[in-house]
Amino acid sequence: MPQLILVRHGESLWNLENRFTGWVDVELSPKGEEEARVAGLLLKPYPIDYVFTSALKRAQHTTDIILEQSGKKDLPVAKNEALNERHYGDLQGLNKADIGREFGQEQLKIWRRSYDVPPPNGESLKDTQERVMPYFLEHIEPLLKKGKNVLVSAHGNSLRALVMHIEKMTPAQILETNIPTGIPYVYDLDENLGVINKTILDPKSVQ
Repeated sequence: MPQLILVRHGESLWNLENRFTGWVDVELSPKGEEEARVAGLLLKPYPIDYVFTSALKRAQHTTDIILEQSGKKDLPVAKNEALNERHYGDLQGLNKADIGREFGQEQLKIWRRSYDVPPPNGESLKDTQERVMPYFLEHIEPLLKKGKNVLVSAHGNSLRALVMHIEKMTPAQILETNIPTGIPYVYDLDENLGVINKTILDPKSVQ
């Protein structure tokens, strides 16, 4: 029975500053490093065969810390921009609260959470899914079908795209779905990659 483990990178410096990050290559904050450390400890009991991450250093650094803390640092890690965060276009680098004040909270929520409405010169979640899913189907799904356990350490929206596919969510359901930083989602899958069980690991269980 294969397992698919999804982890959003730990808090980044721009998460801390409440800024749209997208493809800007910022580092983890100290809190983000600690979140990654805890995620690694939580994943210590879980066997992992393959690891996938994005081309951005906040996800790669999270991956490195997780593998170090879980005692799995010799695993192969594939890095690809197909797993990058959603590109926020003209919003990248801007403060989310400022955008909310300028354009209204409802517009802010649409740009952040909607399925098919992109920010100016950026990607929608639908656009993100259209680059994430071919990579998932070509590189990750075949491993799961062979019974391998796979960790994907990536970003809020690239992981939302995967969650939407795995959990067979509608665009309305994904609108209300947020994936917190540094918390592993573990999916137990059947041979057809249907979800048997979903476990969200609790960082409070790590002392």
